[in-house]
Amino acid sequence: MKKTVILFMLVFTLIMCKSREKKEEPISIIPTNKVLLSSEIEWEVLNPARGDQSPQAGTIWGDRKGEVSTGFLAKFVDGFSSPPHIHNVTYRAVVINGFIHNDDKNAKNMWMTPGSFWTQPEGESHITSAKGKENIALVEIDHGPYLVKPTSEAFDNGERPVNIDTSNLVWLNSDKTNWVASNSKAEISFLLGNKDNGLKSLFIKLPKRYNGTIETNGTVLHSVVIKGLINYKIPQSQEIKVLDAGSYFGSTDKSIHTVLNSTEREIIIYIRTNGDLKIN
Repeated sequence: MKKTVILFMLVFTLIMCKSREKKEEPISIIPTNKVLLSSEIEWEVLNPARGDQSPQAGTIWGDRKGEVSTGFLAKFVDGFSSPPHIHNVTYRAVVINGFIHNDDKNAKNMWMTPGSFWTQPEGESHITSAKGKENIALVEIDHGPYLVKPTSEAFDNGERPVNIDTSNLVWLNSDKTNWVASNSKAEISFLLGNKDNGLKSLFIKLPKRYNGTIETNGTVLHSVVIKGLINYKIPQSQEIKVLDAGSYFGSTDKSIHTVLNSTEREIIIYIRTNGDLKIN
């Protein structure tokens, strides 16, 4: 009987040790990182009825003709000006190149420069204008399809537009937010948040010669380079991709994004996510 008890205790101890070992195993991160270079974006006419004056659209993620959330680049020719119109969905947008104006038809031109952010509520009449050799904006919708409709179908859904010039952005450093590590000189500017689904829009500013990581834990992460040039390491292959303005990186799970700014200029990245970030 005594030998049986001793044997039982040994087996029990071994099981408990194995159990502790299993619990102490680090949680592995399975990379889901994806990259799309601006040179890989396929452009198509956004409004064929406008002919050569039509904006062009290049999808980055999703499908603006479908029903899913989508991000695409919109390109406007110099001197472009749309007639008053509405959209069937609300969109968010960031200027990447050139000068873009988006407002009521009677509003005085307010030319937004790269790094400026605006929103356009569904159903609200407005015009969009552009000036400059190359005028490009990132346009993002929560669901499609993205349609242009006449002002005769205008309606008020209760939302109000937001226009934020890049000079009016509020930047937070590590002293103001725990999303930036104390040893990092990066900064964050929070733009919009939705308490219902946890999705938020923000800018990240990386200083010159920055070398670090952006850790994310959301199931949605869409990032577009707005200004500057970064080296991005793909964890699956360790390949380095050079991302210029309009290029994209994203993930669909907890992930680490290794980035390097080898230039003497700051970088601005737009991010849409339902998780938290840590910039190291």
